[in-house]
Amino acid sequence: MGRREVALWAAMAVVLWVGGEGLGVNWGTQASHQLPPKTVVQMLKDNGFNRVKLFDADPVTMKALAGSGLEVMVAIPNKDLEFMTDYDGAKSWVKRSVTRYLFDGGVDIRYVAVGNEPFLSSYKGSFLNTTFPALQNIQNALNEAKVGGKIKATVPLNADVYGPTAVVPSSGRFRDDIGPLMGQIVDFLARNGAPFTVNIYPFLSLYADRNFPIDFAFFDGGAAPVVDGNIQYTNVLDANFDTLVAALAATGHGSMPVIIGEVGWPTDGDMAARSDSAEKFYAGLLRQLAGGAKFATPARPGGAADEVYLFGLIDEDAKSIAPGNFERHWGIFRYDGQPKFAMDLSGQRRQIFLTAAKNVKYQPAKWCVFNPAAEDLSKLGESITYACTFSDCTALGYGSSCNGLDARGNASYAFNMFFQVQNQAEESCYFNGLATVTTQNPSTGTCNFTIQIVGGGASGGGSRVAAVLAAAAAFVAAVLLLI
Repeated sequence: MGRREVALWAAMAVVLWVGGEGLGVNWGTQASHQLPPKTVVQMLKDNGFNRVKLFDADPVTMKALAGSGLEVMVAIPNKDLEFMTDYDGAKSWVKRSVTRYLFDGGVDIRYVAVGNEPFLSSYKGSFLNTTFPALQNIQNALNEAKVGGKIKATVPLNADVYGPTAVVPSSGRFRDDIGPLMGQIVDFLARNGAPFTVNIYPFLSLYADRNFPIDFAFFDGGAAPVVDGNIQYTNVLDANFDTLVAALAATGHGSMPVIIGEVGWPTDGDMAARSDSAEKFYAGLLRQLAGGAKFATPARPGGAADEVYLFGLIDEDAKSIAPGNFERHWGIFRYDGQPKFAMDLSGQRRQIFLTAAKNVKYQPAKWCVFNPAAEDLSKLGESITYACTFSDCTALGYGSSCNGLDARGNASYAFNMFFQVQNQAEESCYFNGLATVTTQNPSTGTCNFTIQIVGGGASGGGSRVAAVLAAAAAFVAAVLLLI
């Protein structure tokens, strides 16, 4: 049996074990060059995913999803929540982003995500006054449009909403500063038959505290257990989820349905973000999901989450790196739709790979590298800074895949990333005479010098310079330290 046949067999297997209950994946599109949406939709279907969670309701993406049979969660970005506090604005959004796609053979929309982790402490309360009114208005607009019985509004929230007093899962409560507001939101979700959505990231526990017991982030049972009464927790995912269950119970809704909106492991941009770690994490997670019709935890042995969405589908080289350089490397697929590591969706830990994107078109096989004939190196640091400001140099960071390059290697990597983002325009490989084009692949060891794809997404395949500029500013200083 060839690789393709094995991967397709695994795709059929995952459909069987989820039993219609739920494995999905997050599809983010903050990339300088996007795969054509139709290509991505086919890749989702080839790999047996039956649900997809979006971060907006882009018309190009929605058009590609029409007739696919995939169940879809569309989203309202945080920046748009204020507009939804006006009921007419909410009705207009529902008409524009939901009901227009509900024709025969259209998009099977099941949820609207109202914001994304809007109560993070790092937002300093920016969305506290807009999230709940937006949630109410969107659900009421769905109800008025007579689709509220099928399509539910929810708010994806991070574990950041739990209070610091949650020493063990059973003591879980919502943060004091948002406790009353969370009570209102949970009551509203319950009245409308909508689920609570939580994003859980064991990697972030490790990233935030280097003393965090690494085995507790995985599922192999090697960690010292957290003892909570008669229950022993051996992984942070179960403990985190049951902390939510306790917090919901404290509001009177302990049996509320829950969706895990995001769960995954990044593969670059940090010393703990590695492909082998991601492979290990997903193998354990998928094995646990395959243990029954639903994901189960000690607090909910009969089934904890109705649906689970892996995070994420494809790497996004234009995401903000404010949380960390790893933000651009969450994909289970590379930027070009190639699988990064073995991943058995059936949970049986077989060494098989997901099915890659089909008919991907690449730029020509050429790279921009440091010019060995360059004599004046006085502007080398300035040139690397410029290149990394307008492209993705996160792989150069400490502990990342290209951290082992020397000064000229760093320059070559930065120059090439800029060159590729600029669609290999000849003038983008000059840098005051410090750069030159080569047809010899400069990749070494774990460091891959990419050739960019011919973009075909909503961004038109062009360079999203403004987005990359804002996202990369924090990384410039780190690059300068490497030269």
